[in-house]
Amino acid sequence: MSAQATSSSIASRAAAAAAPAISQSAESKPKPCCVCKDEKAKRDECMLFSKAADPQKDCLTTIDQYRSCMAGFGFKV
Repeated sequence: MSAQATSSSIASRAAAAAAPAISQSAESKPKPCCVCKDEKAKRDECMLFSKAADPQKDCLTTIDQYRSCMAGFGFKV
């Protein structure tokens, strides 16, 4: 019984030591909703108010700007 208690105690300490490292890296990466707000607003405005038959083609430059901005933060769009 004491061997099990020792191994579970060691495992719980190792997990506790690893948890701050994981949460720190997660905290350092911003949420996707919090970055590239200007680019996203321009993209959305272009798509919503485009008079073209295919708004996606009409707004390709703003879409690419948003994608490159998001890629800069490590997000794949």
